[in-house]
Amino acid sequence: MSISRGIINHGNNNAFSNNAIGELANVSVSDPVHHPDAPGNNETVHWDLGVVTILSEELRAVVNELKLERHKEPGGLYFYRGGHRTPEGTVRVVATQSQSQGQRSTMAALENLRRRYNPRLWALVGVGGGIHDEYARIGNVIVSTDVVYYENRKINPRGDVRRRGEHRQAPAPIVHAVNAYFTDHGTPANIHGQTLSSSSEKYEVYPGVIGSGEAVIADRENEIRSYLTDYHEKVLAVDMEAGGLSQYWQENSIHGEFNPGWIVVRGVSDNADEKKGHGHHELAACNAAHVLRRLLPYLC
Repeated sequence: MSISRGIINHGNNNAFSNNAIGELANVSVSDPVHHPDAPGNNETVHWDLGVVTILSEELRAVVNELKLERHKEPGGLYFYRGGHRTPEGTVRVVATQSQSQGQRSTMAALENLRRRYNPRLWALVGVGGGIHDEYARIGNVIVSTDVVYYENRKINPRGDVRRRGEHRQAPAPIVHAVNAYFTDHGTPANIHGQTLSSSSEKYEVYPGVIGSGEAVIADRENEIRSYLTDYHEKVLAVDMEAGGLSQYWQENSIHGEFNPGWIVVRGVSDNADEKKGHGHHELAACNAAHVLRRLLPYLC
C-alpha cells in the first residue's frame, strides 16, 4: 500500500505536505474512504489521523469541524469517522473519547485506536489551562510538539519535594510540518472565533510546550506552575493527558518499524487559577478543533 500524501509513506518515510490552506471541502464516509472493517478487506489499512478527546465538548467540536459520523464497534466502543478533503487528497480521520480524564485513560484510548484503525498520526485535541499571561489567553490555541511530564518526583524525609521532569518531542516530520504552518501564517497565527458569540473576534495560535500531569491546577501560586516555568520558559499551558500520549508513543515503538507521529492542540479555557471553571470549554474546544483542520494539509 502506498499513500503519497501521508506523514509516513512507504516510499518516503518523511513525506509530508507543506501546502498553504484555503477553504477546504469535506467529504463524508460514503466517499471512497476504505474502512478497516470493510467486507473483503484483508489488508491492514492505516488511517491518516486518530484523534483522542477527553470531554464531550471536545469530541463534539471535532465531529462538527471535520463532519465525522458515529460508528459503534461490535464490542461497544464508539468511534467517529470520515474523510476530509485537502488540496493533496482525502484525509481519513477517526476520533474517539477517553473514558475519563488523565494519563492512563488516554493511553487506553490510544491503544483502542491503534488496534482498530492503526492511524499514521495521533492528535490530542481539546482544552487546557493557560499559564502564560501574554500568549495563553482564554480562547487562544497552543499547538505543541513538546511535552513536559511533571509528576515524577522524590520526597525527602523532611517533606522536601524534588520533581523530575520528563521532556519528549514529537518526531521530526511533525515538528517540520508545524513549523511550516507558522511560517506560512505567522506567529501568532490570527483566526476569527468559531462560536457564534466570538465569531467577530480574533484569537491567536502559538507553538509552545505543554506541561502535563494528574493535577487539576486552580491556583496561580501553585508550585507546579513555578516548576514548569522554571523548567522551560516556553511552557504555555497545562493538561492532564499529553504526558500519556508521549509515553504511549515511546512505548509503541516496540510494535514494529511504524510508529505514528503525535501532536497536541489545546484551546485555552482558563488560566489555571482560582477562576477556573467550565464557562469557556465550548469556545476553547471549537477553536482547537478548527486549528486542527487548518493543520491537516501540513500534517497529512
